[in-house]
Amino acid sequence: MQKLGDYIREVDVRNKDLKVTNLLGVSINKSFIPSIANLIGADLSNYKIIERKHFVYVPVTSRNGEKLSIALLNDCENAIVSQAYTVFEIIDEEKLLPEYLMMWFKRPEFDRYARFHSHGSAREVFDWSEMCDVLLPIPSIEQQREIVLEYETISKRIKLNEQIIKNLEATAQTLYHKMFVEGIDKENLPEGWRIGTLGEVGEIIGGATPSTNNPLFWSDNGISWLSPADLSKGEFKFVSKGSKDITELGYKSCSTKMLPKGSILFSSRAPIGLMAITADELCTNQGFKSIIPKKSIGTEYVYYYLHSIKNRIIEENTGSTFDEVSGQSMKEYIAIIPPESLTNRFSMLLKPIFNLQFVKEQQNIKLTELQSLLLAKMGR
Repeated sequence: MQKLGDYIREVDVRNKDLKVTNLLGVSINKSFIPSIANLIGADLSNYKIIERKHFVYVPVTSRNGEKLSIALLNDCENAIVSQAYTVFEIIDEEKLLPEYLMMWFKRPEFDRYARFHSHGSAREVFDWSEMCDVLLPIPSIEQQREIVLEYETISKRIKLNEQIIKNLEATAQTLYHKMFVEGIDKENLPEGWRIGTLGEVGEIIGGATPSTNNPLFWSDNGISWLSPADLSKGEFKFVSKGSKDITELGYKSCSTKMLPKGSILFSSRAPIGLMAITADELCTNQGFKSIIPKKSIGTEYVYYYLHSIKNRIIEENTGSTFDEVSGQSMKEYIAIIPPESLTNRFSMLLKPIFNLQFVKEQQNIKLTELQSLLLAKMGR
C-alpha cells in the first residue's frame, strides 16, 4: 500500500483574468455538474481554474451523507469551480494514472474511509492532509492501464445501452402521443372512445409490510417484495426484485398481494409518483397503489396514460399533513378509454420496444455488477 500524498499535489490557480466562465459543481455521484448559480454580476476572479486531468473534491463531508463528492475532469479542457473546493493533480502520470485513482475513489470503502476520517464540530471536513494520508495499492503502470481499460470498456457499454433505452423510450412516447393525444378533443371524443376511471382500466392493488421484528418473515432469496425506496433512483422501467425479500410465512402474515408480470407500480407515498412495470411476479409494501391492467386494454396503454396524469395526482395529494394517495382516490381518477382495437394495436407496436428496453436494462444490471467486482478487486 502506498501513501497517496507521495503521488499528488494541490493546485490553486485563480481566475484572475476572467478568461474561464464554465462554472462546474461536483456531485455525490463522482461527476461534474453544471452549476446552477446565478453568475450575472458575480465576481469570478477568485474561482479556481481546473484543467483536464485535475481532481476536484468537496472537503465538507457532513453535507453529502455517506459519499465524498469528488470528480476527475475529462470532458473539457478547463473550467472554474468554487474556491471552497480542493483541486489537485497527479505529479507523474507514468507512476499513477488519474483514471486508476478515480476508480479507487469510486469504491464504497473509500467513501466510508473519508467519512470516518472527517473531523470537526459544526462541520465535518475531510481536508487535504487526510487525503494525502490515504493508502492504496499502486501496481505497475501497465497493470493500471489494463484495469482502467477493462473498467472503461464496461462503462462505454453501459452508456451505449442507456442511449438505446433513451431512444426507445422516446419512440414509445411519440407513438403514444400520435395515437392517443394528437387531435383528440376530450370534450368531443372520437367514436368508440369514452371517459372512464382508472378503476375501469385495471385492478388497483395496495400492499403491506410483515413485522420487521420477526426475522422469520424476511429472507435474502424468497418472495420479491418492494418499497418505494427500491424505485427512488429511477434507473429502470422494469423491476423484478427489491433490496429485501420476504418468506412465505411473512407473506401470509400481512395483507400484501402478489402482482403478476406486467403490473404497473405506482408509489402512493414517500414520495408519490414513482413508477415501474413488474418484469416478474412480486408484491409490495403499503407505499404503492399498483394497477393490474385489464388484458383488453394492456400494460402499455395504462402505463403511459398513468404517466401522463402523474403530475396531477402528485399535485392533488401533496400538501396535507401526510402526502398520500388512497386506493379509492386512485380508482376514481378519470381515464380516457380508447377502443380495444386501438389499445391492442398500441400494445403490439410497443411489445418489441419494451422487450428490448428490458434486455438492455438487464445487461446494465450485470455490467454494473461487473464494475463493482472490478472496484472490489482493487483493494485485494
